[in-house]
Amino acid sequence: MGLIAQLLQKRSPVVHIVSPHQTVAEAVAIMASRKVGAVPVVSDGRLVGIFSERDVIRRVIARGRAPDKTPLGEVMTADPVTADPRESRASAILKMQAVGCRHLPIVAEGTVIDMLSIRDLLFSEIAEREAEIHELRNYTQRGY
Repeated sequence: MGLIAQLLQKRSPVVHIVSPHQTVAEAVAIMASRKVGAVPVVSDGRLVGIFSERDVIRRVIARGRAPDKTPLGEVMTADPVTADPRESRASAILKMQAVGCRHLPIVAEGTVIDMLSIRDLLFSEIAEREAEIHELRNYTQRGY
């Protein structure tokens, strides 16, 4: 399995940063328009949380809170697990599995540079395995 940095080089960054002072309604509008399932919450340039679709359901809707009045700082997942671009994709998947999350902020030198979903990581792994299988088939079909 390759490094996160290799995956990031193949795509445009998908980061839609929000503030803990913004409301749930504002974050949900951003998530819907950008077609993402989570956004990093940053204050003074530092990652302080992540806000996801799960947070909307569990911490806002299920508790009867008003999305247009509830600040993200009250319902975000604080201090989320993160990954560094120099880590392996396997390490990132294991981190996500350990905490049961589906979105992982990628942080370099204290700054959020991208956000990966478990889908991003698994699809890249599948593509890599398919390429390896293709190479092995070509090798074995050439004969000795």
